[in-house]
Amino acid sequence: MTTGATGRPSPSALPAGIWVLGFVSLLMDVSSELIHSLLPVFLLTELGASALVIGLIEGTAEAVALVVKVFSGALSDHLGRRKTLAVAGYGLGAMSKPLFAIATSTGMVFAARVVDRVGKGIRGAPRDALVAELAPAGSRGAAFGLRQALDTVGAFLGPLLAVGLMLLFADDFQAVFWLAAIPGALAVALLVIGIREPRSPRLAGQRSPIHWRLLRRLSPAYWAIVLVGVIFTLARFAEAFLVLRAQQGGLPLAWVPLVLVVMNLVYAAAAYPFGRLADRFSRPRLLALGLAALILADLVLANAAGWGLVLVGVGLWGLHLGITQGLLSAMIADAAPGDLRGSAFGLFSLLCGLAMLAGSALAGLLWDLFGAAATFQAGAAFAVLALGSVLLWRRH
Repeated sequence: MTTGATGRPSPSALPAGIWVLGFVSLLMDVSSELIHSLLPVFLLTELGASALVIGLIEGTAEAVALVVKVFSGALSDHLGRRKTLAVAGYGLGAMSKPLFAIATSTGMVFAARVVDRVGKGIRGAPRDALVAELAPAGSRGAAFGLRQALDTVGAFLGPLLAVGLMLLFADDFQAVFWLAAIPGALAVALLVIGIREPRSPRLAGQRSPIHWRLLRRLSPAYWAIVLVGVIFTLARFAEAFLVLRAQQGGLPLAWVPLVLVVMNLVYAAAAYPFGRLADRFSRPRLLALGLAALILADLVLANAAGWGLVLVGVGLWGLHLGITQGLLSAMIADAAPGDLRGSAFGLFSLLCGLAMLAGSALAGLLWDLFGAAATFQAGAAFAVLALGSVLLWRRH
């Protein structure tokens, strides 16, 4: 196996399956972010939605994705098969894309968003369990970091493509939404062809895929990670508010997707290096660093006078994601028993999903009542609370 100067595996040494899962995520994120980078402005300018409605749509959609993960993760443990559920989830996500193109009301957008996120929820925990099972021993941080980095490359290519298509089609949202179906279909095809599923541990003597008795086998370390993750999710509400903040700062309509380009470019650049660091250094310390970046991002976004400073805050938001998202996945993977890994990811996602819904609804309400500054100030306050919980965890 090829290793770097530190003795840790280089990206090229990771199994081909990790790369395939990364490129599947890349293609699906191109498809999704083509739509999501424009959706808040589409809702605001074309359909007349308020910030609270946008927050509820985004928060509910993301919460649905995270809640569904608990069932798909537990089912993948029960069946001992991850790929089938991952294919079903990616397929549902791909099929949801045309629904956005025909949407003429907030209700239709909400329905399309829920279908899309149900697909994400179905695929998320089985895919993460697949990454954990395909990764060589001692390289899970690098494997999750690489998959997250490729995922995030797609997440900035999608908005970048959205800018070009909006200019090409003279701000025709529906035309751009129709084209988003193409990379989604390619993602499903690559997953079907490119992944050979490893033999997974299967839960024995369990008639139902979900039983509360299984929670007793999850360690205190796992529950500590869950608690930190829930508080953290309250602080990082839906990225739709970043898009709205940039438009409020004067960024022209066709260029609004650049917000997610900047965020995901920084996110992609940071994810793999910090994933490798997570295999070598204190994970709570790295998590604290990510929360510090989020606090700084919120403060910049709360006080930015123009879209230039908004983009600085967005870049810091991307940095915090790059530091923390793969890190949290690696921490969950290490804290959970092998035959409960899908359930552990799913349960973590369930609780974070409820926090995402609450955080996004609160963000929208504060925006409508007091303005954008109050939304990001509240986010900073929750991030300070999460940082305090991490520092307390390190002491004990």
